[in-house]
Amino acid sequence: HIQDPASQRLTWNKPPKSVLVIKKIRDASLLQPFKELCVYLTEENNMIVYVEKKVLEDPAIANDENFGPVKKKFCTFREDYDDISNQIDFIICLGGDGTLLYASSLFQGSVPPVMAFHLGSLGFLTPFNFENFQSQVTQVIEGNAALVLRSRLKVKVVKEHREKSSVQNGIEENGVVSANLEKEVGKQIMQYQVLNEVVVDRGPSSYLSNLDVFLDGHLITTVQGDGVIVSTPTGSTAYAAAAGASMIHPNVPAIMITPICPHSLSFRPIVVPAGVELKIMLSPDARNTAWVSFDGRKRQEICHGDSISITTSCYPLPSICFRDPVSDWFESLAQCLHWNVRKKQNNFGVEEEE
Repeated sequence: HIQDPASQRLTWNKPPKSVLVIKKIRDASLLQPFKELCVYLTEENNMIVYVEKKVLEDPAIANDENFGPVKKKFCTFREDYDDISNQIDFIICLGGDGTLLYASSLFQGSVPPVMAFHLGSLGFLTPFNFENFQSQVTQVIEGNAALVLRSRLKVKVVKEHREKSSVQNGIEENGVVSANLEKEVGKQIMQYQVLNEVVVDRGPSSYLSNLDVFLDGHLITTVQGDGVIVSTPTGSTAYAAAAGASMIHPNVPAIMITPICPHSLSFRPIVVPAGVELKIMLSPDARNTAWVSFDGRKRQEICHGDSISITTSCYPLPSICFRDPVSDWFESLAQCLHWNVRKKQNNFGVEEEE
């Protein structure tokens, strides 16, 4: 029996008490929705609201005297410094798809259910409109909603130790503290949870990338081109779609491998089972290094001897549906990507048929 995608429902063991509100920063149009939502959550539902410290540093929020009493009730945190992973019952995102990717990055283990409101530019992953937010939030609090479990990738980057280490005292070159950093003798290991895709590309070099791709320990191909995208089904409608990949429904257990501008006429994107382990390394005869990024963040250089191991994570992101997983996906394909939009062909007139 194959499970019906619509059968996954949100259920609470006990009523939710704490909610993380993620707001797209530097967007003045979101200030009023943010304030309305927070007032509703704290005063109408008596919930504990967590927000990131830098959100409250916005002058429009900091200088709003009427919002002051609500603001005092907030719990604040700083990314990379404070661990809130065990304190949140569910998440509300206000913005575009980037807010959902950011929510994913905050939870390197289990992720609370995410309710995403479409207040950004694209909104493929954000099915809710803000107009009737009160009734929709109430339904979620009551546990009356469908879920789609968006698979994530667990990525392990192993770097050979070099004399000029890019990490000193646990701080990377870009100044970001690497919270999940381990040291081995002669090796440096970092792990990431990725919702959309891992991108390995040639960076600033003008040479082709030469990347060896292994599947369960076997060399399956060498990518000669601008790079390669390894994506989840959720990420198949993002960068991978722009690079010519098929779009995969998020309920399908799979990993997609898509070359970026390969110097080959026959290198099609491929879909592999979700349970495999992929490993990407520079080919021994590669002329240059490569660069890797994870959902567009934490970009870093990959040199000879370094490796990137990718498997499906056991911590998916539970995304709350507006209707159900299938209806929401096709609605996003139509509204955001204008999938198969074409003028209808006219039928034959009566005279032409004769």
